[in-house]
Amino acid sequence: MILALNAGSSSLKFALYERRASLPLVLKGSVASIHSNPRLRVSRAGEPARQRDLSAGPLNIGTAVEIVADEIRSMVGVSRLEAVGHRIVHGGRTFRSPAFLDDDVVEELRRLVPLAPIHQPQNLEIADRAKRLFPGAAQVGCFDTAFHAARPAVAKAYALPRGLSETGIQSYGFHGVSFAYISSELRKSYGPPAGGRVIVAHLGSGASLCAMLDGKSVATTMGFSPLDGLVMSTRCGALDPGVVLYLLQERGMRAEEVARLLYHQSGLLGISGITGDMQRLLESDSPEARAAIDLFVYRAGREIGSLAAALGGLDMLVFTAGIGENSPAIRDMIGKAAGWLGGQIDPDLNLQDGILVSAATSKVRVLVIPTDEEVAVAREVLHLLETR
Repeated sequence: MILALNAGSSSLKFALYERRASLPLVLKGSVASIHSNPRLRVSRAGEPARQRDLSAGPLNIGTAVEIVADEIRSMVGVSRLEAVGHRIVHGGRTFRSPAFLDDDVVEELRRLVPLAPIHQPQNLEIADRAKRLFPGAAQVGCFDTAFHAARPAVAKAYALPRGLSETGIQSYGFHGVSFAYISSELRKSYGPPAGGRVIVAHLGSGASLCAMLDGKSVATTMGFSPLDGLVMSTRCGALDPGVVLYLLQERGMRAEEVARLLYHQSGLLGISGITGDMQRLLESDSPEARAAIDLFVYRAGREIGSLAAALGGLDMLVFTAGIGENSPAIRDMIGKAAGWLGGQIDPDLNLQDGILVSAATSKVRVLVIPTDEEVAVAREVLHLLETR
């Protein structure tokens, strides 16, 4: 069997698969609300999910992994567990495909912590804990940056002195495991062209857009770090670097204070002063909540235009991830913001659970495709096991 572990900012998702070409699902679940009121949700394939509260207070991510391990042992055992796949946010310039997480690889990944300070340490802690909990299983890293690694050089470059760029200061792009899954789903439906000129909107607590041509990344909104691009739950998105210099030089803030501000106190939370949760903002009648939603939509619409320019047009717009999959209101607003490209969302279809939400008269197909990062990780692990 292959176990996929996928850590988010406040959750740990997991899924267990049989090691066969079709990767039959054995069970899946999540530990949600890790930092507040953690809950375990788990289900065997084809059965209803069951849930239970775990504790009255926060869990650390290592404890969450132990809870997952105990649950798997009690439900199916681990004697046939061959590999554990981990979604790891940053692979730098070195890791452009899945890799076994031996000591040398882990050490190289630790050097990337400054590039993804809220994600990379957590990813590596999960891998370390899983290695001890499942000593007979191979540990495999699957990297969010890998999907974007083959973009043209001009799409990865910053206008900095060449010596700095050669040390690895470049645009990497993220959410690649999710984008790879969407690309594979589009290939199933549309063949090798994978929908043609496509923009995928991965909209969740973290959010980014990816421009794909024939299923391959050519441009994306996140860059050197997961701070860049769209407005996010608590992250600022694209920001004039002069703002950072001003905060350091004129406001006297320390680097760690600026990091906390940009990663944890900005985005939807910072604008609204209420919450970083999009659904709660949509339910609020406060002008501050509306201002946060408006900026989120404005920046998404503007970036869609930028990526359409990189593609030379647009054939398809795909919404995915928590907000993209579950918020018809945000899809409608972003669709209108990008309507000049020829896309029209059908109001009735948008309220249903189908994949196609574009109007019959729309020149751009608009789809909603639920992402599945766990099976995408398992596919990469399976490929690595079969080619080693």
